[in-house]
Amino acid sequence: MKTIKIGTLDKPVSRMGLGTWAIGGGSAWGGDKDLQESIATIRKAPELGVNLIDTAPGYNFGNSERILGEALKGMDRKKVVIITKFGVVWDREGSLFNKVNGRQLYWNLSRESILDEIDKSLERLGVDYIDVYMSHWQSVEPYYTPISETMEVLNELKAAGKIKAIGAANVSPAQVEEYIKYGSLDIVQAKYSVLDRAVEADLLPVCKAHGISLQAYSPLEMGLLSGTFPRDYKPVGAQIPKKWFQPENLPKVFDFIDALKPFAEKYKCTVADISMAWILAQDEKVILLSGSTTADQISANVRSTEIDLSSEDVAKIRSMAEALG
Repeated sequence: MKTIKIGTLDKPVSRMGLGTWAIGGGSAWGGDKDLQESIATIRKAPELGVNLIDTAPGYNFGNSERILGEALKGMDRKKVVIITKFGVVWDREGSLFNKVNGRQLYWNLSRESILDEIDKSLERLGVDYIDVYMSHWQSVEPYYTPISETMEVLNELKAAGKIKAIGAANVSPAQVEEYIKYGSLDIVQAKYSVLDRAVEADLLPVCKAHGISLQAYSPLEMGLLSGTFPRDYKPVGAQIPKKWFQPENLPKVFDFIDALKPFAEKYKCTVADISMAWILAQDEKVILLSGSTTADQISANVRSTEIDLSSEDVAKIRSMAEALG
């Protein structure tokens, strides 16, 4: 497994991480997953060289963190890099986010909220420190907290040893610049797939200029680019409102997937491998998340980190994706 150095972390980080949103279950993923299979998937990851595991309290109201905590009981904590997040809450007021299972979620990045969240995350995970503590979404009115104030408490948590590094998800280039005014921003998380390349316009260049790693989430567009969905596939849960799952777009994506199959044959891999390898080919500081929910899936997805696409093929795939609009 290829690794990179992220900020101030004292251990290398695999270029593929295991994302546990789906493992957390809930209505966003059509119901809860089998607990023992989820634990087995998490424990399998380090055996494959995947030492980065991403979670968040907002993934089914802490369930993702609790499942990871159960898995960690049978793992060597020192060999795992854990990312969890803050800023999405359901037990205190904040700016309105969305409703899940009838429960209202809020955005809150205040000092009080962060100090409450960190202790609850540490308890659910069963650990005494978090490798990367990341803002899940950015603060908005009417419960707006300046980034300077959020960073103040994060720097305190870092000095106290509760967190090792700081990250920010779903952030604009201007917000990245604001973060680094007040401390070290080590990693940015953003949606990035061959079908959704918006980060390339300005976010990725800003991260590269400051030596900040960019972690791509949803590189397979919630499984759509896995190449395993039938043409009559009906989206479920969180897939339903997404652009590429709309009835007018799905046929175009399936045509695109068919066009990727010759590349999969050339590199002796799957369409999913090609889709993820394309992301990794964009920059050495880019890493990605695999939303695997079984040990077999994470074992298969690891292959993408071993594929070195030629520059010509990277360009061809880009042109094909751009043609979709």
